[in-house]
Amino acid sequence: MNLLVAFSRTGCVGPLHCGMPLAEAEGILGQGRPHPAIRMMGSDIDGYPYSWGDLDLVVTRRSVSGIWIRLQAGSVAELPAIVLPDSNSHSATVRRDELIAALDAAECEHAIEPNLTFGRQSSIRTRPADVCAVFFPRDKESHVPGGLCLGVIHKHVA
Repeated sequence: MNLLVAFSRTGCVGPLHCGMPLAEAEGILGQGRPHPAIRMMGSDIDGYPYSWGDLDLVVTRRSVSGIWIRLQAGSVAELPAIVLPDSNSHSATVRRDELIAALDAAECEHAIEPNLTFGRQSSIRTRPADVCAVFFPRDKESHVPGGLCLGVIHKHVA
């Protein structure tokens, strides 16, 4: 939860931030797994992610233009140790009400993101970091009790 709140407040995931060169990020994380489009069309293609487990860095002009943490309720988080030590011991189940309470306790301003709130999906955007958290109905197979769970939290810059 501390990682998610810090990301929501600062827009940074540990030492990772939008605008940093991909080479610097790979120096910190090790070599990422490029999206299949990058493997097919070459490393100069923009807008596709490199992945490290549940962490994706979207790359534009060889710089990080987006940071995404993807979580699946009922599973275990798979994040690089530099980002979340012992991530294999942390649950990837984050209920909406729990994250909202943690943001409120940290005095992190947030509001409903109307463009990504529809149907049973809900989303919030934080200020001033401009991080978006998207919550989905729990998967019936995940055995997570009621409510919406965090599916992705991300930041993107132009």
